Amino acid sequence: MSRKIKMPERDPEIRKRDFKQVNTGYTRDEMLKEAGRCLQCKKPTCIGGCPVEIDIPGFIKHLAGNDTARALKVLKQKNNLSAVCGRVCPQENQCEKLCILAKKGESVCIGNLERYAADVAIENSDDKMATEKNGIKVAVVGSGPAGLACSGDLLKMGYDVSVYESLHNSGGVLRYGIPEFRLPKEVLDREIDNLKKLGMRIVLNTLIGRTKTIKELFDDRYKAVFIAVGAGLPVFPGITGENLNHVYCSNEFLVRVNLMRSYDFPDYDTPVYKGKSVVVVGGGNTAMDSARTALRLGAGSVKLIYRRTEKEMPARKEEWLHAKEEGIEFITLTNPIKFIGDEKKFVKAVECVKMELGDYDDSGRRRPQEVKGSNYTIEADAVILALGLHPNPILPLLTEGLNTDSRGYIIIDDNYMTSISGVFAGGDIVGGDTVIEAMGMGKKAARAIADYLKNI
Repeated sequence: MSRKIKMPERDPEIRKRDFKQVNTGYTRDEMLKEAGRCLQCKKPTCIGGCPVEIDIPGFIKHLAGNDTARALKVLKQKNNLSAVCGRVCPQENQCEKLCILAKKGESVCIGNLERYAADVAIENSDDKMATEKNGIKVAVVGSGPAGLACSGDLLKMGYDVSVYESLHNSGGVLRYGIPEFRLPKEVLDREIDNLKKLGMRIVLNTLIGRTKTIKELFDDRYKAVFIAVGAGLPVFPGITGENLNHVYCSNEFLVRVNLMRSYDFPDYDTPVYKGKSVVVVGGGNTAMDSARTALRLGAGSVKLIYRRTEKEMPARKEEWLHAKEEGIEFITLTNPIKFIGDEKKFVKAVECVKMELGDYDDSGRRRPQEVKGSNYTIEADAVILALGLHPNPILPLLTEGLNTDSRGYIIIDDNYMTSISGVFAGGDIVGGDTVIEAMGMGKKAARAIADYLKNI
């Protein structure tokens, strides 16, 4: 059985000093070899692991024949963000996990092949074709993965789609939450431009709920609204010192670096403090992104604190391997209990306690427990908290009749309809997790919106 073709990567000692892509992409020969490994199963199990239902053997078959244009055409039947998904989708836990080759060896590198098809076939003619419109207007609130996926499918069905974005650029978490070295802005811009060619209209600097209400959208003759505002409220540990200067939440840190280009200071005037000894708290993809970004900004050392072991880390294995290669120090079975500041209220150290794993919790992971008397301190002049995000509360709070659960997530029915007729929701605001899961929700919501509009 042939071994998979690994995606080429830049040298860790070089890449950790800049924001250029880590993975450089397949060459044509590497793509052909990897595509040739696909068995073209009569009953492909891999498709069942794809939240957006891509015909995986179909696009790989065209790649194996070196027809990238047709491969991309197959991809775009289900996915309008293939260049994005090929880079950030956790394929190893989804489609690749269900690949038949994974049972006895290594799965086909589906994500790498998707990225190749999207990157090489950028001039595919379908991107430039406008769909015949039916004159029915739909508003999408939020231009992140769920919003863009929903918009793309509605556009293909002939609807007039306007996307409302509160920030001064579109893309949501794809733009401000994922570093340049994992998802270049030019790649995201290309994908969004392709949606614009299908007729998508983007309205920037508009906070729905404040600038314009949901009711006013209906007054503007929109027949349905899809809410995809994501999760923008950071989680804090609730410990002493979390309000000290240079203690950031990962959301703020990555937004400053990505959207406001603080890595180009002083050319851009919204800097982020470039710590010498940085501590990142968390074990997910956002923690890895924050740690690796801090390193690229010039930190002398970056330590990542996680309360469980590496085995329990929710981050993609590729991401934490890249982090370790670049020199990020992992301090596991450790939890911060206090941030210590100097006389000017700037953080100078983190008091930690060692942990041990106990019984299994509801997530299937062993619950971390404090080891009594194991307190110690780690010096730090900057701390980044990557402990997750709560749903964005602004729109639900400002929209009468829009029901949420006890955690703040918008409540939807089986058809993605909220408590307000004609208003749908999906993505992180209803409890999504990954980019691709949000996109899957966006696509399902698009179908539900179309069914609803046919019956009103």
